[in-house]
Amino acid sequence: QVQPVESGGGSVQSGGSLRLSCVGSRLTYSIYTMAWFRQAPGKEREGVALIFDNGYTAYADSVKGRFTISQDSAKNTLYLQMIFLKPEDTAVYYCAMARGRIGSLRPVNFDYWGQGTQVTVSS
Repeated sequence: QVQPVESGGGSVQSGGSLRLSCVGSRLTYSIYTMAWFRQAPGKEREGVALIFDNGYTAYADSVKGRFTISQDSAKNTLYLQMIFLKPEDTAVYYCAMARGRIGSLRPVNFDYWGQGTQVTVSS
């Protein structure tokens, strides 16, 4: 299993947008869950969005309507499109993977993690 590598983070102003990518995200399992998490300084890691192998998606309430998770299996890549960014979205963002369809965004349920990419939103 190749460790996934995130990219696309950066600094933007409030209301701006970014697209995160996670390469090497494909699992050898036919049934899997891929997800994005984030961790702000002094806070616990929290789930942002997940996607199943069949395309089902789910989002944290705080990002619904602003973030979109997607995958390109041919490119072995997971994406997180973020629009209308807010200062409270500032965090290190991680992609994660798990075998099976994991219905909750709890970090303990995910086995493979990237190293993270920093997103900073200024007001």
